[in-house]
Order: sequence, then structure tokens, then C-alpha cells
Amino acid sequence: MHTASADATVQLNASQLVTDMGAGWNLGNQLEANSNGVPSETAWGNPVITQALINKVKAAGFKTIRIPVSYLGKIGPGPSYTVDAAWLNRISEVVNYAYNQGMYVLINMHGDGYKTVSGSWLICDSSDQTTIRNKYQKVWQQVASKFSSYNDHLILESMNEEFDGQYGTPTQPCYQNINAYNQLFVNTVRQTGGNNASRWLLIPGWNTNIDYTVGNYGFVLPTDQYRSSAIPSNEQRLMISVHYYDPWDFAGDESGTITQWGPKATNPARKSTWGQEDYMDGQLKKVRDTFVARGYPAIVGEYGSVDKTSADPTNNTYRADFARTLVTDAKKYGIATAYWDNGYNGAYGLGLFDRSSLTVTQQGIIDAIMAAIGGGAPPTATASPTTTPPSSTPPTTGPSTTPPTTTPPPGGRGCTAAYTVTNQWQGGFQAEVRVTAGSAAITGWTVSWTYANGQQVTQAWNATVTSSGSAVTARNVSYNGTIAAGGSTTFGFLASSTGTNGTPSVSCAAS
Repeated sequence: MHTASADATVQLNASQLVTDMGAGWNLGNQLEANSNGVPSETAWGNPVITQALINKVKAAGFKTIRIPVSYLGKIGPGPSYTVDAAWLNRISEVVNYAYNQGMYVLINMHGDGYKTVSGSWLICDSSDQTTIRNKYQKVWQQVASKFSSYNDHLILESMNEEFDGQYGTPTQPCYQNINAYNQLFVNTVRQTGGNNASRWLLIPGWNTNIDYTVGNYGFVLPTDQYRSSAIPSNEQRLMISVHYYDPWDFAGDESGTITQWGPKATNPARKSTWGQEDYMDGQLKKVRDTFVARGYPAIVGEYGSVDKTSADPTNNTYRADFARTLVTDAKKYGIATAYWDNGYNGAYGLGLFDRSSLTVTQQGIIDAIMAAIGGGAPPTATASPTTTPPSSTPPTTGPSTTPPTTTPPPGGRGCTAAYTVTNQWQGGFQAEVRVTAGSAAITGWTVSWTYANGQQVTQAWNATVTSSGSAVTARNVSYNGTIAAGGSTTFGFLASSTGTNGTPSVSCAAS
């Protein structure tokens, strides 16, 4: 059982909560792992979770642990959808390893919404939403009831990376169904009573993607009508969940090509052309502006970068820089963080600990996180908010050698545009356009080009892009239209291509 003395509700407000949570760490895939659709904590190669492991994590300085949980084949048939009692007991046992030491613990419904997982059922574009919602409600009712006496150090998260499986602009009504799940989750947890009436609940948007949560893509915050009347009316009890793995070619891609990140990178060929420290700052600033500033705390519930030291012995330096900068930025904007540790060390692993020997394997990354959460140096650069392509951008073939195309430098008030293909893969590519003001400041810009080889833009960031046949027009968005004399901004996009991917000539008009 959990410690009775810890049961008094803490009732921290948003800023106090984030500060108190400190540095966070993910238990990774252990309670998410399954074999043929049946959850099993050792199914994916990790050893049984022990109190000793959690002690090691706490000793390293982490104060929050996120525990992803799958239910899948542990759910019985309808209409009761009874969750296997032994599985619920094991979940609570693992929770108690951390909770009983005064740590914050986050638990969710993790793998039940992945189409690639056997037995998955929380599918937002399924035709049978009535059955899905009934099952979802019944499972959360049981899980919430199991933990109703736990204090505010336990946080429940409705789901994980829920989307239709296609990386691109969110689709409707799939997003509407995600919103419905979130609302059902809040209502269900609150109505189980006890401390669930007042505890913090964690809500993700589409695929926990920052842009698709803060932008005008369909995310709707749940109402919280059943929460305890003891909570002051001007305080929230809902948190926002986002994940951060940008740029994917550094953080997650396993080709070994892009191994360096940030201002200390020494080899341009090993550094991504986007997603550096100013970009990261802008992404987290948008979360602050959209939610934190309104009293809704946020957490980057997953972040990290895979081990590519087999391709570049200096890689761990940049992994530490990436973690330090993200935690520093998040702290600055009132956002909590939790590093994603999947328990694997070596090539393309994300482990900070060896879970068998109970030893630290990446002290440098841990040191970077702790320095940042304790008040590490601020990032070297900041920028206006930006927008990201999906974190699962197709594998890169390395920086393009295609030279940028530019319009002639304007005299006076005008602009130039330089188009560069940054990544290519079978059937598609990623490109960037840099807009530069002339000898006078500009307050808006429009860039135009025409494709000669049938390319089609599928998703853009930092610009509003429209197409008419082969003609493409990109216009500034609210935060990057004004450019000082000689200054510049960039926008990017993903596009499809078949065969030849020629570089078009571009023109820029200023306003």
C-alpha cells in the first residue's frame, strides 16, 4: 500500500507545481511493453522494475517519474471492460516505488492508441466510436478509483501521442474524437471522488505535437465542471502535455548522419539545417503564451536524443547540450520536463541508467539536466515563435548539395528569397526558404515560385502556403512579417515529389 501519511492533498497552484516537480524521467516502455497485445513489463527486453532502480533515479536528482502504461489485452469484454486486478496491482506497486518517497508520478494510457500495436483499440478514426468511448470510460473509471486516495503527487494523463497515424495536418473528425476522449477522461476521473476531484490531470493534443496543440488545428481544452468546489475559481487543475524530439534527424533518426546540435557543433555536415536552440526556445515560448500564461501548466512529457557515438564519438556532448537547453528553456517558460529513457544503452539507445546493474550510463546528460533545473546558463540565442514539421519526418539522406536560388538583391525597400532543399527521401523532400530584407525594413513579404516537376507542398511552418496547380505562394505569418534592414527569417515545408526534384526560381515581394 501507499504511505498513508502522504495522503493529504497538497493543493499547489500551477507555478508552484512545476517548480516542485523539478527534473522528470520516464520509465519508458516497461509497463507499455506487450507480447501479442498482452502487457508484460519484460516483453521488450527490460528487466523487472524494482524499488532499487527507482531509488537510483531519485538519487541522481530526479523528482518526477512518468510511468507509461498499456492496458490492451488486460481489459476484459464489454460492457464492464474489467481490467485485470493483478495488472492494476502491479501498476500501483510500481507507482508506490516513487510515490512513497515523495516523488511526483505520472501514469497514462500509452500504447492502446497505436495502430501498429496488436490489440490497440483507442483509434480516433475508427467507425465505432461508441464502443471505444464506453471502453475508455470504464477503464479510466477503474484506474482512477484505484488511486483516488493518492495526493497531488500523482498525476493522471489521458492518453499518449493519439492521432490517426499519418504525419501531417490533423484531420477532422479524428481531432474531435481526441477532444471527446479528453473530456470523457476529465469527467470520469473527477466523478470517482476522493482526491481525484481536485488532482491535476494531464491533457495532450494531436500526437502531443506543440504546433497542433497551440495552433488553430482543432484542439479544445476540456471543461472541468465536476472538480472540487474547494479549488479556487481562478485556479486550474488541468495541465498540457507535449513532446519534443526536434529536429528528428538529430534526436531520433538512426542513420547516424546528423550527430551534432547547437552552437558548439564543429561539423556543418553533421548538424541539422533546422531545429536549433533559437527554434527550441520559440516552440516552448508558444506553449507558455498559449497555456501557461492562462494558468494551465505544461510538461514536455518526453524529450531526448538517441546515442550516435558509434557514428560520431563526440555525440554525447551534443546530446547533453540538447537536454540542457530544453530544460533551461522550459524552466524559463514555466514548463516541467521528463526525459525519455527507454532502458536501452549503446547504439541509438536513450538510456541514462543500466537497469540490470543499477548504474548510471550517461552522467554527462544527467549533469546537464540537473544544472539546468537548478538554474543553468540561459540558451545562447532566442527568437520569435516558430512552428515545427512533425517529429517523424521521413529519414534524411543528409543535407542537400542543391545550391540555393535567389532573386537579385533589391535596392531600398524590398526582399530576396533563397530556396534550399534540405532533405530528400523516396517520394518526398523538405525545403527551406530564407527571406532577407533589403536596405530598408519591411513589414510583410510574399514569396512565389512555380514547380516544373509536379512537386506538391503538403505541410508548411512559419508561413501560410497556398498552391494553385504548379504555382506556390507563401506569405508571412503574424510573428515574422517585420524584418529589419538586412535581416532575415526562414520558413520551411514538406512536399511530395516523383522522380526529378528540380529547384525552382523564386521571387519575393515586400510590403
